[in-house]
Amino acid sequence: MLTMSKLPPRGGVGFKPEHFSQITEAPQPLGFFEVHAENYMGDGGLPHVHLSQLRRDYALSIHGVGLSIGSMQPLDEVHLQRQKRLVERYQPQSFSEHLAWSTHDTVFLNDLLPLPYTEETLSRVAEHIDQVQNVLKQQMLLENPATYLLFAESTMAETEFLSEIVRRTGCGLLLDVNNVFVATANHGLEPLAYLGKFPLQHVREIHLAGHTVTRDDSGAPLLIDTHDAAVADPVWALYEKTIGMMGPVASLIEWDGNIPEWPVLRNEALLAQAVLDRARQNAAA
Repeated sequence: MLTMSKLPPRGGVGFKPEHFSQITEAPQPLGFFEVHAENYMGDGGLPHVHLSQLRRDYALSIHGVGLSIGSMQPLDEVHLQRQKRLVERYQPQSFSEHLAWSTHDTVFLNDLLPLPYTEETLSRVAEHIDQVQNVLKQQMLLENPATYLLFAESTMAETEFLSEIVRRTGCGLLLDVNNVFVATANHGLEPLAYLGKFPLQHVREIHLAGHTVTRDDSGAPLLIDTHDAAVADPVWALYEKTIGMMGPVASLIEWDGNIPEWPVLRNEALLAQAVLDRARQNAAA
């Protein structure tokens, strides 16, 4: 029996240690905090002091970045066992990972790399998710990627791939709205058309983040998912339309570079909360 993901449908933020004293000096108007699993795989120290106090006062989401779910290699058993100990220690309301790969042989790459959407890949990803869920005894949420290229060998759309993964494994989904905006812009697609085919009924958490607009070698615009700035206005607009389609769901602000002062980050989460509140008011009207 899996413990199902159950974050409150409120705004949250990714925890940064430099904000700890401000967060704990008074109750915060947030539904949850999220941490990267790999930052808490040691047995003790200040990171666990911080996380233990946060877990007492708020719901917790643990977000993995190193399992390499999309790899054709076997999962790293040592890494997975560390994940298990972390989940058992903190009993988070949610655990998530990426639809990506990041390892080759014994090398860990500092990137979340894309994969082709084929039957072979589908079977391998489903096998890995089954393994993770069986070890953790917790439903895993799978996050849609920010992508910068498409594979000629893909035989299905990303939304079709994700729908089938959910059907085979019983996992949930983490919908990164910024990733949708970035990927569809890079590939010349329409984000609302993408969301119209996304299995929204299985989404248990949303991510929002900033991105950077650059140019590729041919001079064409290229969006990069950088997590180093405030959420862009068109991403907020897409998020509000997404919530209008599916209803309120836990919504996290990711800000991992050029980290701002705590009031700035908290305000981003309150902007997400305002969207969730409007959706509830509209549903009740």
